[in-house]
Amino acid sequence: MTLAVQIRQHGGPEELQVVDVTVGAPGPGEVRIRHHAIGLNFIDVYHRTGLYPLSMPATIGMEGAGVIEAVGEGVTHLQVGDRAAYASNPPGAYCEVRVMPAKCVCKLPDAISFETGAAMMLKGLTAQYLLKKTLPVEGLQPGDHVLFHAAAGGVGLIATQWAKALGLQLIGTAGSDAKCQLVRGNGAAHAINYNQEDFAARVKEITGGKGVKVVYDSVGKDTWDKSLDCLRPFGLMASFGNASGPVPPFAPGALGAKGSLYITRQTLFTHIATRESTQAMADELFAVVASGQVKIHIDQRYPLAEVQQAHRDLEARKTTGCTILTL
Repeated sequence: MTLAVQIRQHGGPEELQVVDVTVGAPGPGEVRIRHHAIGLNFIDVYHRTGLYPLSMPATIGMEGAGVIEAVGEGVTHLQVGDRAAYASNPPGAYCEVRVMPAKCVCKLPDAISFETGAAMMLKGLTAQYLLKKTLPVEGLQPGDHVLFHAAAGGVGLIATQWAKALGLQLIGTAGSDAKCQLVRGNGAAHAINYNQEDFAARVKEITGGKGVKVVYDSVGKDTWDKSLDCLRPFGLMASFGNASGPVPPFAPGALGAKGSLYITRQTLFTHIATRESTQAMADELFAVVASGQVKIHIDQRYPLAEVQQAHRDLEARKTTGCTILTL
């Protein structure tokens, strides 16, 4: 028997219960991994609350790092004893041991710790596809301004550092002066406290009235309308989350009136749908972390048994950087 965190119905953090489970052998195309650390992400909240519904009972969690214990038939890129890390469907990372599809599990370089691996895979791969693949029609060049909401969070701090390495002028928003200081300290050209300033007006001021080429937004409902006002003509609104709630329906005609804007709703799991794309993205992430250009900030650690408190703090916006569950 081994420990896992399960929910038996959608709801609040109190639904997260530590239970004993039995984990069998991996089937074809699968591996069994023993976790050393587990990543905490806002998508875990969406799964728990039912915004993204799951069949019950469910083990949630999308990210972890550990050691491969067993390898199923047909798996050639991993061996027993390998250090490994992943961000992957299906959910199920909140546990000591799990069996899972091997295609999104990557060998973890020796230079990167298990805790860093668990903290960075989902968030780092998200930053990779945003900055490298989710681009405005006119592209991004060094010196261009981009707006990144929730820049003090896990994805945000990775993206802020990576954007600086790419020569971009990143404008980050955050909810307090302390978080804004953190954002600036990680390479943002500007940081805006959205609780004290009108971020759309400030963006126009920073850009000399032109606006930004792209807005990267994981907040959703609360930032949507003003984010559209931050874009220059032909700009891209890149939505990749709903931390404040889903974006309500809107009239497409508004996009024309605001400058022939583009909108996309991205999800990591489209980008890592194949073994090849997952590995290519992970290789870029490993390289930028190993080089020191991007440092992974693990600002909170909770024992697996304290997962309820971890969810409360995440939803209350009390966390910065990355958060992991420890075993």
